[in-house]
Amino acid sequence: MCQEVRVRFAPSPTGYLHVGGARTALFNWLYAKNKGGKFILRIEDTDLARSTDESTEAILQGLSWLGLDWDEGPGKGGDYGPYYQTQRRDLYLEYAKKLVEQGSAYWCFCTPEELAAQREEAKQKGLPPRYSGTCRDLPQEEVEKRLREGHSATIRMKVQKTGSTSVADLIRGSVEFQNDVLDDFVLIKSDGMAAYNFAVVIDDALMKITHVIRGEDHLSNTPKQIQIYQALGFPLPEFAHIPMILGPDRARLSKRHGATSVTQYQDDGYLHEAMVNYLALLGWAYDGTQTLFSQQELVEKFSLEKVSKNPAIFDGKKLTWMNGQYLRELSAEEFYQRALPYLEDLPLQQYPESWLIEVAASYQTRIELLSELPQRVEFFFTDPVEYDEKAVNKHWKNGTADLEKLRELLAGFPTFQEEPLEEAFRSTAEAEGKKLGQLIHPLRLALTGSSVSPGIFQVLVLLGKETVIRRLDHALAYLAQTGAD
Repeated sequence: MCQEVRVRFAPSPTGYLHVGGARTALFNWLYAKNKGGKFILRIEDTDLARSTDESTEAILQGLSWLGLDWDEGPGKGGDYGPYYQTQRRDLYLEYAKKLVEQGSAYWCFCTPEELAAQREEAKQKGLPPRYSGTCRDLPQEEVEKRLREGHSATIRMKVQKTGSTSVADLIRGSVEFQNDVLDDFVLIKSDGMAAYNFAVVIDDALMKITHVIRGEDHLSNTPKQIQIYQALGFPLPEFAHIPMILGPDRARLSKRHGATSVTQYQDDGYLHEAMVNYLALLGWAYDGTQTLFSQQELVEKFSLEKVSKNPAIFDGKKLTWMNGQYLRELSAEEFYQRALPYLEDLPLQQYPESWLIEVAASYQTRIELLSELPQRVEFFFTDPVEYDEKAVNKHWKNGTADLEKLRELLAGFPTFQEEPLEEAFRSTAEAEGKKLGQLIHPLRLALTGSSVSPGIFQVLVLLGKETVIRRLDHALAYLAQTGAD
């Protein structure tokens, strides 16, 4: 019987869920779903100075918005908890002491000042800053004496100094690290909290993680972690280090590239489906031609074999384009429901929902972000109080004459319907020897205050006759008052 696949996403709650973390979570989630396995969420909050409950909540919200539901973790429980590292301190100390007892680790009493001096000395000699091994071979009696006296201490790994450690990576193949470049790294810090490289091994081993899928920036940590696995007799998981995400300038992705938190993308009007689709393509491709995938398609087609070794380039323009494609696929009703959180400042309660759906849908093919919608549809709810100056100079050159004819034409309609309106406008334009646009543009400006809107006949129907005539009268009064010609 095959072993159940168990993967994990283990964020540090020192900030929001960013693009890189979300992509890592997604690859783990897709792999678990593809293999019928489990996706575990673990909060690595050992950085007591920087970890916050607010950041934890933001990470949980970001994952939930993306639809990356976890099988075990905060709010779900599971057989291998707790799922917060700060609640697992005793476990770490237990295993660290086991390593000390078997001679694979040791107590270190070097003060911060002494360690700083060692780093400075190495720097002066042009050497990498590594621990000198001062306490590596302290006599047992001396160790016990200092512990009894209450000296501040850490526990360090007694790293193998000869040979090499090989990482069998599912994406990068075999990667070899010479042991003599590794220093005796800290397992337990002086405050009693486990260091990252130690806590992650204990947690992954005890939580029975079968595949560690993470960013390639963690590759250099892997030989250290493998030595811990081996010293404790834990079976090694499979490792897969996914490529870094770079900005268009090929520098590491940062805020200056627009790499804000995932929840900021939600606030900006992106659909979670588009965000998931785009994140999946950062380092993974199915056949090189397909771009748009449903979440179910991604689950069915995802594999680590198709993850690239090369850095992925984050292209905000492509993400925005993709979001527009997803908006167009929604039904009018679904589009309106998705847009509702962005329309809170408009007086929606004064209008029937059926009309509101039509108003929103009039821009469904014209926007790429839901956050664009409130400003675009505002004219449906509020009469324009001013008019775009460039449009006035271009489309109202004839003073009130054009608008007076349009008012007369529209006043003759008992009710507004698109087809009869369009036929009347075309007949009028033909009779007057004008292009249709010469009627439409002045009217659009009067009704919306700008030169851009959905189709004018759709706008007429949605506004209704009473509103249209009122706005034309206001525009005529404006022209008369300003003397525009």
